[in-house]
Amino acid sequence: MMKQREVTDQHNTTWTCVQAYAAVDSAATAEAVEKSETAEGTVPVVCTPSGGAQTVRLELSKDWLDNLSDDELKRAIQEAQ
Repeated sequence: MMKQREVTDQHNTTWTCVQAYAAVDSAATAEAVEKSETAEGTVPVVCTPSGGAQTVRLELSKDWLDNLSDDELKRAIQEAQ
């Protein structure tokens, strides 16, 4: 199952964030995820807002699902907009 996180920003927009390529479960996907991981240990994360605002792409640490606080995630989204 695809792991995702939702955060609501100060404008009451709910953002659903998922790691890029994580939705497809195959050997090629595992390879794509591995290749997408940068030397700094970050991975591409796509956040889609409620209400039709612009989707944003983030580069987050690969443990973002478990270890990034909601505030840090919201700040990353805000900076990317």
